[in-house]
Amino acid sequence: MGQWTDLSLLLALGAVIALWLGLSRARERATEEVRRQCVRHGLQLLDETVGLRAVRLRRLGGRLRLERCYGFEVSIDGDDRESGQLWMAGRGMSGLSLPTVHLETLDDRPAGHGLPDNVVPLRPRSGQRSLH
Repeated sequence: MGQWTDLSLLLALGAVIALWLGLSRARERATEEVRRQCVRHGLQLLDETVGLRAVRLRRLGGRLRLERCYGFEVSIDGDDRESGQLWMAGRGMSGLSLPTVHLETLDDRPAGHGLPDNVVPLRPRSGQRSLH
């Protein structure tokens, strides 16, 4: 009876090690994909790492697949820290969420915060709908 117990423990340990190695390889692939996406979108990946945030079952291409969500942080202009998410199913990316840039318009500025003296706002001439 002792041999079966030892064999069961050895198999359980082997399964845990295989699972850990598989998750480590998946995390490395996710980090590589996040780096590619940051270069593509002009973002700086902070801390050069991703972290597993969630795991879910999702139907992709008619099949039920295990999908992993990795969280990471990026900087848009070097002075900020924004969160992003990458969803991976198998070896490929199935979703990506990146921060967006909010451009401030004249109407968005609080009262008393006008343009600097050296900036001239462009407005269409009367009767024209666009600046073209």
